[in-house]
Parts: sequence; structure tokens; C-alpha cells
Amino acid sequence: MPVPAETRSNTLPTSLAVRLFSRVLTFFLFICSLLTNSFFQPAISLAQDSKTEDEVVRVSTDLLLFPIRIRDKQNQAVIGLTEGELSLEDKDRITTGLYFTPGADRVALVFALDQSGSLREIISQQREAALALFRRFSDRSSIAVLGFAEHPAVLAPFERDAAKARSAFMLSAGSNRHTAIFEAAAKAVTMFDDLPRVRAERRIVILISDGLDNVSSTKPGAVIDAALKNHVSFYVIHLPLFEPRDGRLAVRPPAKGFRDLAEKTGGQYFLAGDVKSALAPAKEIDLTAIFQAIEEDLKSQYLLGFYLGEGANDGRKHRFSLGLPSGLEYQVGQLGYSRRHEFYVNRPREALKARN
Repeated sequence: MPVPAETRSNTLPTSLAVRLFSRVLTFFLFICSLLTNSFFQPAISLAQDSKTEDEVVRVSTDLLLFPIRIRDKQNQAVIGLTEGELSLEDKDRITTGLYFTPGADRVALVFALDQSGSLREIISQQREAALALFRRFSDRSSIAVLGFAEHPAVLAPFERDAAKARSAFMLSAGSNRHTAIFEAAAKAVTMFDDLPRVRAERRIVILISDGLDNVSSTKPGAVIDAALKNHVSFYVIHLPLFEPRDGRLAVRPPAKGFRDLAEKTGGQYFLAGDVKSALAPAKEIDLTAIFQAIEEDLKSQYLLGFYLGEGANDGRKHRFSLGLPSGLEYQVGQLGYSRRHEFYVNRPREALKARN
């Protein structure tokens, strides 16, 4: 018997409705997938990029960085200064902001070790003190070791684990009697080229040598210029040799420019020993106190940066200055201490200089 039309309209679509529902659900899930790919993934990507950009300086010429030391009238380091206490004068409005952070928590550290003569044994004895210095910085820091006599050689590349650096401090004996300090210093600067540019990371070379260079073709000035351009600071530890002079024992003068490596790149120079210690009964040299002084110096510094806007790209020279509150003064680059330093910049940006 035929089924009434009303019954057909209510019962026949049941299987059809299931198929239609399945297709609609599939289409709905497809649309949801498109929406998810269109909206949520870029948001995650942007968040990741934002985090990376916060640490890595992708366009280094847009952010000009200077390590500075700040002191008060009693020549004591100043802790806790904030960006709001700085006084920027920028009449041309070429800067868009400041970057100002205290101390040095993250470092990329190269130990450049003189392997010539009797220094091998002395430097090898400093291994634990040197590694103790590295460990006092954050676990995001990295360490490398460069050895040199007549030629420099990377003994341990940059790593966060100090295991390879520990082995590298056990210097091998060399057969030549020549030393190329400035060749080694130049090599140490280039070792940072493969590292990402991280804003708050300090790039440090601790150079340990007797200061006698008798074979380098690289000039000290060229090393200093390269170090300043790449934001590398040298801390020089001079293990002195002694010679008779005017009937007395005296420290043998190091090569010209040896001390400048430290004093003109924002680091410090240390003389590890004097005539009095040379005449004392033989004992093992201990550089622990010097390593502690380096740590204290790094952690008492600030990192000062200027963000440059498009106005700096017009080919003209622009001047701006930064001052500190009354009673404080700061040192930047090769300059002495002053309450206010003047800077100028023009294209190319590598020509940036600071003047007192």
C-alpha cells in the first residue's frame, strides 16, 4: 500500500539527513581548520619572533651600544641607577629611545693564553680560578679558549659547558720562541663573528701574557678599532718578566700597545706581580684576586644604548648628549670620566664617535 505523502516527507529524509549532517560537519571542520591556520599560527609566530627580537639585535646599526662605568664623588661604583635618571639632549631628534641595563649577567668570554716559554705552566695552574670566574655568570654565558705563540689557534670554541675549556687550559709545549700577541688579539675578536648579536651580552677577552711580541704584523691600533666596532672589551693580565736596569731589577716593558688593548676598549689592565714578589721565595702565582676584580668590574658597569630613527640617515652629522644626576660621572670608550658626554653620528653609522 502506498505510503501517505505526509509520511514520506517525515521519514524518507532520515538517511539523507545523516549524510547531509556528515557533509556539513566535514565542511565545518574544514572551515575551522582554515580559521585556525589563518589566525592562531601567526599569533604564535609573532610571539616567538617578539621574544627573539627582545634579545637579538638583528640590525645592529639601529642600536648603538656602549659599556660605561659610573662613579660618585668618592670614586665608588654606583648601583641601581635607572633610565629615568638620565638626561638626554637631542635637538635633532634622531634618537627614538634609550637602552640602559645594569651589570653583566650574560657574557661571551674568550681566554687568550700565551703558550710561550715558562708561561705555559703558570697559566695552566690558573685553570680552576678562571673557570670559577665563568661560572659566576648566568648559564646563558659561553666560554672559548685561544692559545698562541707564533700563531693563534682556537683550543676550545664557544660553548656553555666549560668542559672543553677546562681541557684547553692544559697548554701543550711549543718549540718556537716567537710570540704574536696582536695576531692572537685580532683572532680573538673575530671569534665572536659566528655568535648571534645579543643585546645584554658582554663580549670579553681575557688576555694573559708576558707582553712581549716579537713577530706580529697586525698593529695594535687595528685590533683596538676592530674590538670597538664589534663591542669587544679586553682585560689584559700581564705576567711580567724582569731585567736589570740601572743596577736594579725592574719589570721588562711590554710591547707598545699591549696595555692599550685594555684601556682603549673598555676593559682593564692588571700587572700580576712586581719586583718585590719576584725576589720572594718561589711560590705559585695565583690570579684569583684579579679574576674577582674583573668580575666586580663587569658587574658594576652599565650597558648604554641609543636607538636611532630614520632622521639619522639623512647624511648629515647629528649631535646629542647624555648626562647623569649631580654628583655622578661616567666613563665611555677611551674617554675619561665626566658628568655629560657628547656623541655624534653621521652616515655611515660606523663613524659614530663619542666626545667629552
